[in-house]
Amino acid sequence: MAVSDAALKRRIREGAEAEEREFYERRAPDEWLQAPAPLGTDADKRFLEVAPWLIAVFHERCGLDAEGVKHKRYYPQESVGIAAGLLIAALLRAGVVTLTHTPSPMGFLDEMLGRGRNEMAFLLLVVGDPAEGCRVPAIERLPLETCTSFL
Repeated sequence: MAVSDAALKRRIREGAEAEEREFYERRAPDEWLQAPAPLGTDADKRFLEVAPWLIAVFHERCGLDAEGVKHKRYYPQESVGIAAGLLIAALLRAGVVTLTHTPSPMGFLDEMLGRGRNEMAFLLLVVGDPAEGCRVPAIERLPLETCTSFL
C-alpha cells in the first residue's frame, strides 16, 4: 500500500515512534542498543513524514475466501521478502532512494491502513530523494568468502 497523504504519514510516524520508544526504553537489550549507536539510530523517525512516499508491504498469513474460510499460504514471508527486494532494486534503478524500516511490532499499520485480519505488516519502505546533507553510513559487509561456499 503506497501512502503519500501527509496526515496519514504523520499518524504512521506517531505509531512507529510509539513502538520505537517502547523498544528503546524497555525491550531492547543493551547489546542491541550499542550496535547501531554509531549510526545515530533512535526513536525519532521524522523521515516517515518527510519522505514523499511510504510503501507498507504486507504478507497474508492465510487466504480468506468469500465465506471467510481460511486457505493456507505457503512461504508467505519468504515470497514477500523476495518481492520486496525486487521492488527496492527497481526503485533504485529508477533513481530514487529507499530506507527499510521495521518497527516491531507493526500491528498499528494493519489497523491504520485497514488491512484484513489475515494480513500482517512485513516492511515499511521509505521512498524518495535523499535529504540535503544526507550521510549514508559506510557499513562494512562480510567478505564473500566468509559467508559463501563454492563446491
